[in-house]
Amino acid sequence: MSDYLLDTQALLWWLADDPRLPTTARELIADPGNLPVFSAASAWEIAIKAALGKLDVAEDWPDAARADGFGELSIHVEHARLAGRLDWDHRDPFDRMLVAQTLVEGVTLVTGDARIRSFAVPSAW
Repeated sequence: MSDYLLDTQALLWWLADDPRLPTTARELIADPGNLPVFSAASAWEIAIKAALGKLDVAEDWPDAARADGFGELSIHVEHARLAGRLDWDHRDPFDRMLVAQTLVEGVTLVTGDARIRSFAVPSAW
């Protein structure tokens, strides 16, 4: 079994059945041999953007993700320490956390974000 951590955009596109999520990503997420997970960092990012009116998302989106078989990844001290120490000029705290979680947990990050992919983190799209 492989674990795949979805970045926030991939998660939102999956939940909305948005055609911008590539077929390869959909197949990874839907494969019963894989475990898709979402991060507490994505929940935090979604909550902030929704509160600012920049994102319209159902309040029960975590339940929908769980119903689709997603696991949840909490933020741990090891994640936070690595996120702060990453030798990377990208300042987005959510992206930094997702990269740190990917590295600490040994998962593959599902992302189309070129800045994240440039960090040489295990990724798929």
